[in-house]
Amino acid sequence: MIETKNKLEEQIEQVLDANKICSFATVEGTKPKVRYMALHHEGLTLYLTTNRKTDKVDEVKDNPNVHILVGYDGRKSSDILQIQATATISKDNTLREKLWTDEMAKWFDGPQDPNYVVLDITPSYMEYMNGEAGTQIWKG
Repeated sequence: MIETKNKLEEQIEQVLDANKICSFATVEGTKPKVRYMALHHEGLTLYLTTNRKTDKVDEVKDNPNVHILVGYDGRKSSDILQIQATATISKDNTLREKLWTDEMAKWFDGPQDPNYVVLDITPSYMEYMNGEAGTQIWKG
């Protein structure tokens, strides 16, 4: 069976393609904690790279529920995504190598560095908002 993308999924991917930074929220205890991160994606699956020794990795281990905000650029016509998702720490070495960039060498000894990890983000609910059409909902 050939799977086709609907118009909303295409719009979501366009926003993801156009934005290389997102805000990433985890839960620390009972409170949200947000930080900016570099955003990667394949289709509607999102990836964030980080150091294994960071608070966000511990927070994801304790509570995999996360929230990502993508796209606000200060204009009324901004395309914005609000994404509710779950995060896991990927053990896929091929993915680690695929997402590796030379800039990461500032922090890691290479894609096989045990401290270099990929957070695999699986959306369950997304709100796509733009200045023209209002809010559209995607559910996974």
